[in-house]
Amino acid sequence: MTRILIIEDEQDLAGLVEYNLRAAGFDTEAANTGAGGLARARANPPDLLLLDMMLPDIAGGEVLRLLKQDPELRKTSVIIVSAKGQESDRVQGLELGADDYVVKPFSVRELLLRVKAVLRRGDTDDSGPAQVLAAGDIVLDTSRHQVRVKDVEVILTALEFRLLQTLLERIDRVQTREVLLSDVWGIQAEIHTRTVDTHIKRLREKLGPSGDIIETVRGVGYKLSPP
Repeated sequence: MTRILIIEDEQDLAGLVEYNLRAAGFDTEAANTGAGGLARARANPPDLLLLDMMLPDIAGGEVLRLLKQDPELRKTSVIIVSAKGQESDRVQGLELGADDYVVKPFSVRELLLRVKAVLRRGDTDDSGPAQVLAAGDIVLDTSRHQVRVKDVEVILTALEFRLLQTLLERIDRVQTREVLLSDVWGIQAEIHTRTVDTHIKRLREKLGPSGDIIETVRGVGYKLSPP
């Protein structure tokens, strides 16, 4: 059964969300502090984390950063659920590695749809036919969820892995930021953001000199060109 961890300090809201997720067939657990949520996640890693950004002890952004640094938890899908709904807040959450961002107040039906959409993306990542994609010194193995550069493993977040996989699958084809936001993040680009640019920059840094094959097409987007 799919396990969802809720980190939310408003106990009435956490209880409402937990009740509806259980009614929808999910195994759920709730924590009302960042430290408590991290402890529960480490003890029993969830498939999906619902994370409030304004917690009483640790900021939600710091919880997310610590989660993505943990080798056992960095692939966990995360939906931020927050009253902070400005464009800059949503962009920051996505840049930190969240898979989606839901603004309070929200309808339970909307949240359930978002949860199912994020989980479907995770299933697609794991259940498709195994592929080994390569360009230059970069080799990506979907069955092992592993990337190697010159036979040395490079640790990527789940989003970075999906981004690189998408570029490798569409090698030498320009991908606009809007297409990447839709296909990698699963969100519609209603506003201009630097989210894609930030992740491309981090991906290049992790790949080292081999990352230079990810080219910027000015005014359009990005493409991966084999050497």
